[in-house]
Amino acid sequence: MRRSAACLKELGQDFGRVDVSEPASISSGIAARYATAVFELSKDAKGLKGLETDLNALTAALEGSDDLQALIASPLYTRDEQGAAIAAVAKKMKLSSTMSNTLALMASKRRLFVVPQMVSVLRDMLSEEKGEVTAEVVSAKALTKAQSDKLAKTLKASVGQSVNINATVDESLIGGLVVKVGSKMIDTSVRSKLAALQNTMKEAR
Repeated sequence: MRRSAACLKELGQDFGRVDVSEPASISSGIAARYATAVFELSKDAKGLKGLETDLNALTAALEGSDDLQALIASPLYTRDEQGAAIAAVAKKMKLSSTMSNTLALMASKRRLFVVPQMVSVLRDMLSEEKGEVTAEVVSAKALTKAQSDKLAKTLKASVGQSVNINATVDESLIGGLVVKVGSKMIDTSVRSKLAALQNTMKEAR
């Protein structure tokens, strides 16, 4: 507990001003540091199940609220404005104290813009802890539970491990799926087929 608490305390120190204009590699590093601290604190407190609930709530909120996306990404909000708003959001979603405190710290350090990346890293950590791999699945329409379960079963047979589905919707795909498991990408979307057809037509001219 001491080690993870120290990790979060270290994150509270100012490592220099970082904003959304910084390179993606820096953002990824910041997200990974916060994710590690949150995961260790949650694990020490035997709160990994609660952490998973937090991540589901945050994912749904980020996908369903343009206002929340603007809050964490826009440099126009002050630290105090971001802090007050994210505290209200955390309270409304009934997030754990660990996650709520971390979000408050991130707001005070102008780090809220890495929340989506932090959530993604935490999902991978939870999956690894449970002996699973996470499949990032993008579909034109929301998957039903039956479709999600069938896909998980199919992917398990392919990768040899239990698969946790993290599904999102992108209507521009028109149909089909884009599935990413680790470094492997499986694209069965209609959009990709149309793009391939268009390339073939261009080459034939």
